[in-house]
Amino acid sequence: MIMIIIYNYLNMILIYKAWVLLVFLTIATFVHATPSNEEIMQMVLELKKEIAELKKENKALKGDVENVVVATDEAMKSQIKLINKSSFGGYAELHGNWLEDQKGSSDKDQMDLHRFVLSFNHTYSDKLRLVSELEIEHSVAGDDQVGEVEIERAYIEYDVTDNSSLVAGLFILPIGILNETHEPSTFYGVERNNVEKNIIPTSWWEGGVMLSTNIMDGLNVKLAGHSALQSSATFKPRDGRQKVGEANSESFAYTASAKYSAIPGLTLGASINFQEDFSNGSGLAADDALLYEVHLDYERDAFRLKSLYASWDIKGSGPKALGRDEQFGFYIEPSYKFNDNFGVFARYSQWDNEAGQDASDTEYTQTDYGINWWLDPQVVVKVDYQTQSVGSGITQEMNGINVGMGYAF
Repeated sequence: MIMIIIYNYLNMILIYKAWVLLVFLTIATFVHATPSNEEIMQMVLELKKEIAELKKENKALKGDVENVVVATDEAMKSQIKLINKSSFGGYAELHGNWLEDQKGSSDKDQMDLHRFVLSFNHTYSDKLRLVSELEIEHSVAGDDQVGEVEIERAYIEYDVTDNSSLVAGLFILPIGILNETHEPSTFYGVERNNVEKNIIPTSWWEGGVMLSTNIMDGLNVKLAGHSALQSSATFKPRDGRQKVGEANSESFAYTASAKYSAIPGLTLGASINFQEDFSNGSGLAADDALLYEVHLDYERDAFRLKSLYASWDIKGSGPKALGRDEQFGFYIEPSYKFNDNFGVFARYSQWDNEAGQDASDTEYTQTDYGINWWLDPQVVVKVDYQTQSVGSGITQEMNGINVGMGYAF
């Protein structure tokens, strides 16, 4: 477009000069005596010479303009290519919880910017890319503050073949439904479900290497060797996350997962995580630990069903003495989406972090009902009501309402 405008402008200059000469010749004809044939011929020759020089000048200028346009176009393409190699995004969640303790006075009336996450990705080539994610939890981090600043992902991914890739760095483990995909617009309920929080300690990331390969259409397998949990005095998996911050690595852990999605609308998944030594330098009496989980995600038209089961088997006299050598949980969650903006769900879940002891009942049962309102596919407002029924060994039973909003970009 720029070249056409400049070229037309140069042609206008050429035509203008020719017309000036013609007008001058006409005026001279009327003002002076009629010129002789020789004079007319001389004027014509001079006019032809002037026109030839103008054409030559126009041609040279046209070449310059084309060169400028080509250089400008290449510079713009180079800049666009550079910009497209890098991308950023993120998500955030604001939660309000008004829960009443049915067994005591530990009511919860709280507003919390639970998390704010920024991600930055960069593509080095068709085969090599960087993925990173920075998170601030609970709004304020620092000394004597409730919040934390965390890096959940920071890894390099390299495509070994068309069907396989290798990841190295800090990555989220491929366990369960929610751990890898937990943006607020992708799930129902204000809070993440308790099974994938207390049994699978979502969000759970480690440092190491992972191979991902598509064995066949719809079947993906991931194998990872990575840093491990370190048992705390509670022997709860969630309390053992080191988050790869000067993490003790006297022992390692390994994860294998498989996901099958060849049937339209259905995803079936399973994973195993093995901890070589759950104590991992803590000095506590814990040995190896094994987690396995299975899950399904079925969607047909407006109806969706999610279900998951997870269980830990932790060896050692320390966890056994507290009944935490066995820990399990499951949930089932049907939902119905009326249109692009509104959906409702119900969730029934049970979990027990002390399932290995018989002295008292330590099982939680919780039912949630709620609605999601999507203002945009990536912006959601949520309201749900929860009721708990807990065993005699649990001193807190929380019923009430949760309200939240979240967005991703």
